[in-house]
Amino acid sequence: MARAPGPSVRLRLTLSYAGFLMVAGALLLATVWVFLLRYVPDRALLVPSGTHLNGGVFPVRSALLRVFAPRAAAALGFLLVFGLVGGWVLAGRMLAPLTRITHATRTAASGSLSHRIRLPGREDEFRELADAFDTMLARLEAHVAEQRRFAADASHELRTPLAISKALLDVAHADPGHDSEALVDRLRAVNTRAIDLTEALLVLSRADRRSFAREPVDLSLLAEEAAETLVPLAERHGVTLDTAGEVAPASGSPALLLQLTTNLVHNAIVHNLPAGGGVWVRTGVRPAGAVLTVENSGEPLSPLLVSTLTLPFRRGSERVRTDHAGVGLGLAIVKTITDAHGGTLTLTPRRAGGMRVTVELPQPGPRAGG
Repeated sequence: MARAPGPSVRLRLTLSYAGFLMVAGALLLATVWVFLLRYVPDRALLVPSGTHLNGGVFPVRSALLRVFAPRAAAALGFLLVFGLVGGWVLAGRMLAPLTRITHATRTAASGSLSHRIRLPGREDEFRELADAFDTMLARLEAHVAEQRRFAADASHELRTPLAISKALLDVAHADPGHDSEALVDRLRAVNTRAIDLTEALLVLSRADRRSFAREPVDLSLLAEEAAETLVPLAERHGVTLDTAGEVAPASGSPALLLQLTTNLVHNAIVHNLPAGGGVWVRTGVRPAGAVLTVENSGEPLSPLLVSTLTLPFRRGSERVRTDHAGVGLGLAIVKTITDAHGGTLTLTPRRAGGMRVTVELPQPGPRAGG
């Protein structure tokens, strides 16, 4: 924002210090003058020798004023110079931390987020501000790095179906006798995957912005709806789907929470045993809020692998099925939706194989206007 130039803070502080010192000095001298006039007897006020006018002696008080005034003016002049010089030095020392903070701010504004103030010294207002600014820079740097990594991964994932489509079309163009029906089927599959990825990115972006209205939601109903929708998929994979639990009231976006539940059940089905697997969906209430738990059977998973599964486009090689690799955003969307609702997401490998995913959402607060 454009601003008109004005005096610096250091100059204003200097003038303030000097002005205060001048006022204090003037008050002190006025006090001394009043004290001399009111409480010192006239005979005690000696007239300096040589102060004669027309052969007579100045009146006592007039002579005192002639002696006192120039010395008072000299004292005030000294206080003015001392106040300006001392105030300028003191203001510079006091504002030195602010100069470092300003430099760090300009460095960050230029695009360098790795710079830190690291202001030394004991705790005070400036150091509290500097520490808060360093914390903000660290979080911002991590967020920007995450966004860049996500953009690079998303670009790679979106480029893959386009490259496959181009390759298929090039082959068909080079070989006019190529089976067009098979080409159409493959192009349809590639296009479907690109659409799924795009929709997943849109859901992820919407949840990350937290641009949704909160409504009362029952996680048990969402679990039943997701399970009913995915029963055909479970049957194709030979997976038994079991849903049970009690009413689990929460507050949030019904569409996003349904997406969360569907993603969890979908992942539990497709990342399972080749045959005879199971998925167990449970809902309940804890003191902290509503809980949704999705467990599945499968191959044993390491805690290190499980800890990375919520990262975008991270597909654990031990979990990927050749018939449904997905787009790599299922659990990333779950984590983003959970965070947007102020909840917690916990992934735990099961001893018997597979994984347990627990989503805990806070209890719904009072509705606005209620």
